[in-house]
Amino acid sequence: MSISPSPRLALLIMVFSLCLLPLPFNPWPTVVIGLFGVFLLVQTYSLRLEFTGDTLVVWRGQQELRRFPYTEWQSWRLFAPWLPGLFYFREIKSIHFLPILFNSAELRQQLEQRVGSLETPKP
Repeated sequence: MSISPSPRLALLIMVFSLCLLPLPFNPWPTVVIGLFGVFLLVQTYSLRLEFTGDTLVVWRGQQELRRFPYTEWQSWRLFAPWLPGLFYFREIKSIHFLPILFNSAELRQQLEQRVGSLETPKP
């Protein structure tokens, strides 16, 4: 199952960049942060997460970028999914932090269904 994209993070960053216009450094903070928001917006619609029976697959268009087998996962957590925030997961060999560019409710549902209760407790 693929998770539907959510442009909330990119749009939030672009609106924040506009709020920086009154600063005396005008327009550089607005331009830099606004361009980052545009970058995230493009990534939102070009990247796709697919949950299969045994692997999380990351796609860019029709090209497979990476596979993350669930058997190698040690923990996962969604930080501030209402903002949206960050998706953290730890494998045996590495740690990953990803901005939540997808529907956070669908992401949580698939993580709980496919990976289980590896969510780390809140501090």
